[in-house]
Amino acid sequence: MSQISAPHTQPVPWTSIARWLLAVPVLLLLAYLVTFDQGAISQAGDYLHELMHDGRHLLGVPCH
Repeated sequence: MSQISAPHTQPVPWTSIARWLLAVPVLLLLAYLVTFDQGAISQAGDYLHELMHDGRHLLGVPCH
């Protein structure tokens, strides 16, 4: 007779959760700045747009 054992689970440490809770908003803000910002958030004017222009088109994000 075989027994089915429950998988061993380990608790996720809070430091790992805290890193993700910090990393996700930072990555979303970075993605926004690279893809959609036209200077409204970054206050960089066209500098950031021109810096990321080719990357935007490579990702398929329209900017004009």
